[in-house]
Amino acid sequence: MVENTDKTQAVAVTAKDLPLHCPPPGAPLWARHPRVFLDVLKTGEVVCPYCSAHYVFTGEHPKGHH
Repeated sequence: MVENTDKTQAVAVTAKDLPLHCPPPGAPLWARHPRVFLDVLKTGEVVCPYCSAHYVFTGEHPKGHH
């Protein structure tokens, strides 16, 4: 996953980043909030309810997911 500190830009997510949760691994301490799992596959994008980070799924969906 590409680290993104500018919340106006979408963070690209691929199948290897699933299950998606925010904050992502390695996020700086100042950017931490309670971990929340996000369903980016449902519509292809999702916004974190805590920090408003915008995630967009790119690439092929993993097998068994639509």
